[in-house]
Amino acid sequence: MPTHPIRFGIQTGQQHVEWSELSDLWRKADEWGYDSLWTFDHFYPIFVPDPSGPCLEAWTALSALSQQTKRARIGALVTGNTYRNPCVLAKMAATLDQVSGGRLNLGVGSGWFELEHRSFGIDFKTIPGRLQALDESIQIIKGMFTQDKTTLHGRHYDVTDAFCNPKPLQKPHPPIMIGGQGEKVLLKLVAKHADMWNLPNASAEKMAQLIGVIDRHGDIVGRDTDEIEKTVMIALCYGAPKERQDAMSGLIAAMSQSSPEQVRRQMMIGSRDECLETIDRYTKAGVTHFIFMMMAPYFIDDVQRFAEEVIPAFKS
Repeated sequence: MPTHPIRFGIQTGQQHVEWSELSDLWRKADEWGYDSLWTFDHFYPIFVPDPSGPCLEAWTALSALSQQTKRARIGALVTGNTYRNPCVLAKMAATLDQVSGGRLNLGVGSGWFELEHRSFGIDFKTIPGRLQALDESIQIIKGMFTQDKTTLHGRHYDVTDAFCNPKPLQKPHPPIMIGGQGEKVLLKLVAKHADMWNLPNASAEKMAQLIGVIDRHGDIVGRDTDEIEKTVMIALCYGAPKERQDAMSGLIAAMSQSSPEQVRRQMMIGSRDECLETIDRYTKAGVTHFIFMMMAPYFIDDVQRFAEEVIPAFKS
């Protein structure tokens, strides 16, 4: 049965942050031993009252950040499928895999931030439409990564003899991560297409339940879903003063429409022992890759301490 090592990563939302601060964190996290580094794919700041603030574009920033790092795998968590034509995205991904030395994880999701679509004039589609488009898009992208020519005449994309040269360095293609939790359709796409799956702000119990759903879809589509690396994106507040732990718990609780006490169990928060217990609960549920979502201002001491005090326990 395929197994995956315990991994740790960081997602740095590019809102309200200076380039020097963002690139400095990526260089240091790469040196400290984090396994994956991710941007988010938004044109506007999210979860703030004013969406008009500064926000760096994900793939442009990711290309530059790939040159600031040497070993960590990189990606966008996750690319909004509706924002870019899949043939263009395939070319972007193949190019970035080349220039990063084969370190790209291609994260993709159906898209959710309606304001960005409306103001940019991008078709938001219905929920079923976005999911159908995601399915077609991944088929096109995989085809362009692995075939001489790709053709797909679908409901949302009409592609004829599309070329992608050069191909990605990774064979057969960069790992594809799908983000989301819709049990009937989205998780079936995970079972069908994904090498990695991600869900943000989910408890270990919720992850275990949804991994069971993926397994059942795998039985239907004929896929060994143990091959799929299960990842969770949660907040990091390691070894911080109580006041900051309380503030972070309150923020995540507001985002999750839950209580601070409940969300603390789905955060990487507190002491080394508490974090090790959190990792143990999630790994028993089937999660092996922990990605810490961070917004500026970054508490870089938390990132370094976690790397020095917790990550080595899983690197032997």
